[in-house]
Amino acid sequence: MQILPLWPVSAALDLLARSLLRAHPEILRRIDKYQNHHFVLDITDLPFILQLDPARAGLRAFRRGAAPAGDARIAGTFAAFLAMLHGVEDGDTLYFSGALQIEGDTSAVLALRNALDDAELDLSAEIASALPALSAPLRAALAPLERLTGLHLRRPAQEVY
Repeated sequence: MQILPLWPVSAALDLLARSLLRAHPEILRRIDKYQNHHFVLDITDLPFILQLDPARAGLRAFRRGAAPAGDARIAGTFAAFLAMLHGVEDGDTLYFSGALQIEGDTSAVLALRNALDDAELDLSAEIASALPALSAPLRAALAPLERLTGLHLRRPAQEVY
């Protein structure tokens, strides 16, 4: 992965971010004054670092040695990020357990986390929506992939009372 170009990863992530924010405009409203912040997402078990630019609805990948500075940095494993995004684990619990580390503007990170929590995102559903041709194969592969990897690849079904 170190020798492959990152532009295809960045292009796909940008497409996903734009699609997600079009479908969930409340996320930008919720982060309000932090829309011009740059969030560095250091998913420690990936060979690259991500930068989220909410004002541009952009998400780009950078080589670890060339990662840009950000107003806030969130670091943790892919499993921790997915568990928090899908509502399986609480962000505060992940932070206090050391599974996620935060640097920089913590109020911006809190605003982002609250906005994502309130949106109740399902990343798999968002990817399927952004790439309709992959929707059926993606949905068919989710349960086996979750069992195989142990990752929370989708938001759990809500119990109805």
